[in-house]
Amino acid sequence: MAYRSLGPVVRLALVAPLILAAAGAHAGVGDLLVAPTRVVLNGSRGTEIILNNIGDDVATYRISAELRRMTPEGKLVDVEVANDKEKLAQEMILYAPRKVTLPPHQPQAIRLSARAPAGLPDGEYRVHMLFRAIPDAKPVAAPAKKTEGVSFQLRPIYGVTIPIIVRFGNLEAKAALSNVRKVMDGGKPAIALDISRDGNRSTFGEIKVFKGTTPIAMAGGIAVYTEVGQRSVTVPAGTDRDRVEATYKNGVLEVRLPRTPEAQGKRIAVR
Repeated sequence: MAYRSLGPVVRLALVAPLILAAAGAHAGVGDLLVAPTRVVLNGSRGTEIILNNIGDDVATYRISAELRRMTPEGKLVDVEVANDKEKLAQEMILYAPRKVTLPPHQPQAIRLSARAPAGLPDGEYRVHMLFRAIPDAKPVAAPAKKTEGVSFQLRPIYGVTIPIIVRFGNLEAKAALSNVRKVMDGGKPAIALDISRDGNRSTFGEIKVFKGTTPIAMAGGIAVYTEVGQRSVTVPAGTDRDRVEATYKNGVLEVRLPRTPEAQGKRIAVR
């Protein structure tokens, strides 16, 4: 599929797939930063994930390999019953340590590799590595008011997940954009579209919306995993919804998007 700029026409471009997230990219929640945000292992080659405690207190995290599946809406949901391929993925991932205690502003490397069992079919295998905070044990305080029955105190536990992908064999994939449409997202105008994937591996990239040669919105970190052949993506844009026009003809996707004063270039995280 080709994309070109026609004067004031806004272009939507599917940027080439990424092998590894850039070294400077990070995911964070609470006081934990994780880099990179996506890991692809080609065969048994190992790598490292860097954790960094950017808070002012000592923090402890437990590390585990979880299973997630993508839905056609682009959401990741927990796997309740793993299939054979998912079980193989979880068994072949090796990592250490599995629990870390980080002083403030102290990085820690997590060693990561894959060990393929004999006779493993070529393909792509994926887990999602979860870094979950372990709260400090604190004595239970007496309630301010005397109550009848049992009382509970809830404390949020934060975590970060990143995909770990292992590829064996010569794998290929192609992606295409289609079904561009005007939508309202949270009461604001946006462009929605579908990304289709064909092949035996995942695709990754970003969607950029241009006005001429100027990017006015971007959805980054977009993945289409192997369990889905198509997913939808919504890119917010500061526009007058009734004036957005989108056409697809002869392999060229055109989106006419009048820009409002508050619509500045921005990056939208998509996971």
